[in-house]
Amino acid sequence: MRIMRYMKNSGICYGIVKGAIIYELEGDVFSQYQLTGSELPLEELKILAPCQPTKIVALGLNYRSHAEELKMKLPEDPLLFLKPSTSVIGPDENIVYPVMSRRVDYEAELGVVIGKEAKGVSEDKAEEYILGYTCFNDVTARDLQGKDKQFTRSKGFDTFAPMGPWIETELDPSNLKVESYLNGKLKQSGTTTDLVFPAFQLVSFISKVMTLLPGDVIATGTPAGIGPMQVGDTIDILVEGIGTLRNRVSEP
Repeated sequence: MRIMRYMKNSGICYGIVKGAIIYELEGDVFSQYQLTGSELPLEELKILAPCQPTKIVALGLNYRSHAEELKMKLPEDPLLFLKPSTSVIGPDENIVYPVMSRRVDYEAELGVVIGKEAKGVSEDKAEEYILGYTCFNDVTARDLQGKDKQFTRSKGFDTFAPMGPWIETELDPSNLKVESYLNGKLKQSGTTTDLVFPAFQLVSFISKVMTLLPGDVIATGTPAGIGPMQVGDTIDILVEGIGTLRNRVSEP
């Protein structure tokens, strides 16, 4: 099932996507909901980011190929950092190039959307706490990341967490292709089999550090092939079994 969040008559709604039609829901997609009976053409709706996370927990060096391209050792434990909720944008919204940066990179990732409060979860129970999965772009001001030696500024600008286009609830995250295309040209192509710490292990580990709330997102890391974007570029993030997240880069 694909769950989408969208704008309707100046209000925010959730629906189930089937082909080119949205079947509207009422209630809370993180607890109880039902169909309203309303059906809408997908092409007529403004699609929003599929959830409103209180936090995005992201991973550094979580693909072996990415660690290799950076010539860095694999971490012994998951390398965590946070992106703020204010960095979230949805499909077809603009990534704004910050004035203070001279290099802004794409990073294609699988996003894990938490479905219910998770604290101290065991790895064998982790799947029960996941609502589903989405495409994620961990946009990074690479020059500032190197300058600061930590990730808050370089990862935290407004518009630096594109996600979408929906949440896919029926997916095995263990072997999915993750790709990025810059202006239609393939830049990254990897699979989640290359993850150092896979999705269920991440949910368990992170839930023992901080409580994960419904709608929170784990950005699981990026494969090799990261690179810069320029104003006017279009970046597509593709995750097998989910779809395509498209955004453009704009001036401040």
